[in-house]
Amino acid sequence: MRCPFCQFTDNRVLESRSAESGQSVRRRRECLSCGRRFTTYERIEFVPVIVVKRNGARESFDRSKVLRGIMRACEKTGIPHLELENLVDEIEAELQQRSVREVPSQEIGELVLDRLQNLNEVAYIRFASVYRQFRGIRDFVDTLNQLQGVLGNGGQSERRGAIAPAVLDASEQEDELGVL
Repeated sequence: MRCPFCQFTDNRVLESRSAESGQSVRRRRECLSCGRRFTTYERIEFVPVIVVKRNGARESFDRSKVLRGIMRACEKTGIPHLELENLVDEIEAELQQRSVREVPSQEIGELVLDRLQNLNEVAYIRFASVYRQFRGIRDFVDTLNQLQGVLGNGGQSERRGAIAPAVLDASEQEDELGVL
């Protein structure tokens, strides 16, 4: 390690400690030529993951984009921000462990959906509606019914077999809301 002050290449390590939540090592060093002290950080170098978008464009994986999408889906659900950060950490770690460096954006979306499905049903539906580009109510109904099949009845009314009935007429809507 070269001294940033005199460029001498020999120094000694005075102190080492974990930094950035265990993601790096902070070392305090002293130059053996000029005696000045400086700090270095040692980090794992990750090979960047390239995301292949639907239109064929390629860009580096950006965890902040994934986090932003998840946060938007989880608004007003009461899920702590730290839990969302951990979810993105899991996804990023899974992508880093793959031998393939190029990942289609659809795979990343499915990784997010798999985790949201177990975390919060509302967040799952919100994310799915944007990610899968829902065009109408039928897409919501199909996804809700699929989610019900995966999660079981989930405490839904015994009266209806599906989470979301197709379209209710006015009297059924009033009955459903307890108006009649």
